[in-house]
Amino acid sequence: MTINDIADRGFPPALAAVDALRIPGVALGVIGNGARAVRVAGRAQIEPSSVAMTRATWFDLASLTKVIFTTTVILKLAESGRIALDDPLTKAIPDLRQYDSNAAERRLSFRQCLAHQTHLPAVEPLYSYGQNPATLRSFILQREWRAGPPLYSDINFMLLGIAIERLTGKTLGDLAPPGFSFAPDPATCAATENCAWRGQVMRGRVHDENAYALGGAAGHAGLFGSIDAVLDFAGGLLDGSGLASASLAAIKTPVALHRTVGWQIRHDGWSGGDACADGTIGHTGFTGTGLWLDFSRGIAWALLTNRVHPSRHNDSGITTLRRAVGDAVIGAAAALADHRRP
Repeated sequence: MTINDIADRGFPPALAAVDALRIPGVALGVIGNGARAVRVAGRAQIEPSSVAMTRATWFDLASLTKVIFTTTVILKLAESGRIALDDPLTKAIPDLRQYDSNAAERRLSFRQCLAHQTHLPAVEPLYSYGQNPATLRSFILQREWRAGPPLYSDINFMLLGIAIERLTGKTLGDLAPPGFSFAPDPATCAATENCAWRGQVMRGRVHDENAYALGGAAGHAGLFGSIDAVLDFAGGLLDGSGLASASLAAIKTPVALHRTVGWQIRHDGWSGGDACADGTIGHTGFTGTGLWLDFSRGIAWALLTNRVHPSRHNDSGITTLRRAVGDAVIGAAAALADHRRP
């Protein structure tokens, strides 16, 4: 059994979802031991015209932006000594809540935002307040955010994106890693939603409304990439070339329940399925994307779909699909490991 066999065993649930018209198209990639395999099926677009899915198709990665881009950039800034993860955000953004020196936001650290351990809300319809990126960034920085218990929050990563811009002196759009882009060629991309707000099928422009209103690039969403680009990134984490050892330890070590720095860690009922080992990390994106890394087995897999095309309001069954693919991939990987034992 090879990586190709693992991909073959993991692909049937995805192919069934395409055949049942629950999702338009899919790309599954598996990487391990220096080898990779990719399987694709379905359509990159079905409205207003039909476009085939290919291995070269770029996807709106949605919240995979948080781990592939934002978390990685913050960790590398920490590696270089520009910040420490437990520094307050005000080290990079001194004007955060500048009119209230006692504001809770001024005490938030990089680590807390990366691990979603803040009082900030999950999401806010910022785009409904206007589409001037500079004004919206100021709104994010100066708003008195309503307090609540720690939860998964886009606002955390919007703040981290602003911090990156301040620390580097560059826009996020100028910092996309090789193989990725915040402004891809639409002709290469899988379509997402036929958006009522924007009056068009979104293709090559970010689906997330807040990232769109912020100019297309934000700390929480906006990155595009192909299945091979995502696998390249995963390979760097598996072989240790993508991050320094302290940063790799940070993304593997729980900070709070189910969360590490940037990532989610395996727990019962999570998106990666039940078969993967303890210590497996992963993340998903609203458009239908996901990436998981099982370090103990030296394997990673990415499932990229355009499940919100032409509408997010269809029942795509994406949660069940992700878990089924993960269980199939790891089941095959476990069988391969057993076969290799003397």
